[in-house]
Amino acid sequence: MRNEAPFLLEWVAYHSLLGFNRIYVYTNACTDGTDLMLERLQQMDVLTHVHNPMSDGLGPQESAMKDFLARLDVQELDWVLHIDADEFLNVRTGQGRVADLLAVAGDADVMALMWRPFGNNGLTRWPGGSVLETFTATQARPRAPNAQHKSLFRPRSFGAAIDHMPKEPVSDGVRLINSAGVPCAPNALFSRHQARYRLPVENLSWENAYINHYAVRSDDIFLMKNVRGDGMGRVSQKYFLNSKFYRRQNKNGGRDTSILCHKDALDARVAELMSDPVLGFLHTQSLEAFFRTRDRVLTPERIAEWTAPPPAEQG
Repeated sequence: MRNEAPFLLEWVAYHSLLGFNRIYVYTNACTDGTDLMLERLQQMDVLTHVHNPMSDGLGPQESAMKDFLARLDVQELDWVLHIDADEFLNVRTGQGRVADLLAVAGDADVMALMWRPFGNNGLTRWPGGSVLETFTATQARPRAPNAQHKSLFRPRSFGAAIDHMPKEPVSDGVRLINSAGVPCAPNALFSRHQARYRLPVENLSWENAYINHYAVRSDDIFLMKNVRGDGMGRVSQKYFLNSKFYRRQNKNGGRDTSILCHKDALDARVAELMSDPVLGFLHTQSLEAFFRTRDRVLTPERIAEWTAPPPAEQG
């Protein structure tokens, strides 16, 4: 994570409720209080905060995964899910808990969890509040053109990992399944440079679980990612309005509120965290700072600069 303070508590509270018994968060170069909030959460024994060592030649995500998989305590874990602050695991089987999904996984080594992109709900300016409650517009069904996955995997079965999947299987017999439990060809796990599973259309599934991906949220939050920077350390026009990435992720044709089945427990957990005076203060300050910075940075001129031409106008 980098500069995700306004959204941190909901993400931490939600995933702790799902049944993950350990949460590790790597940060680098935070300026908005994210690292301070994580330090407090670590003091409260809620999670483990690690300052990303930023290995030479590697982006933030790659550096974090290299360090993470080398930890002895990680090698003792049965399963690992690597996700970002704008991603929420949505389990749609059993009671909606991690244990229910692991029952589907069985003896597999990796479960490919497909993204479900959620759009901006027509919001250009975020008023604050829950991401999960605010952004419910989404893609109506799985589609091949924007099919990407994150991975639930057994860390002892692999020697490395990138942002979307583990790599360097320790066995040629490694088993990859999709969220429906259907076996899939594991070719991508053996390829050093392949960052997508590239599953055939019949293996693209939201059955049992998917990753709610809030890559856009409101337009102002999306544009502020230009200030924060890319998780892979790249400089590009990715976070411009009308960019290819924006159009691919800003899906509002359907609606899905299934993740709110945990709303009451989530609200109670967030309130519990906010009741800590230090954490509550840091969260409030971070939110106010976000609004101040947004209003200073996102002038009409800057928004125009960070808006790509519509597709029809591109050469």
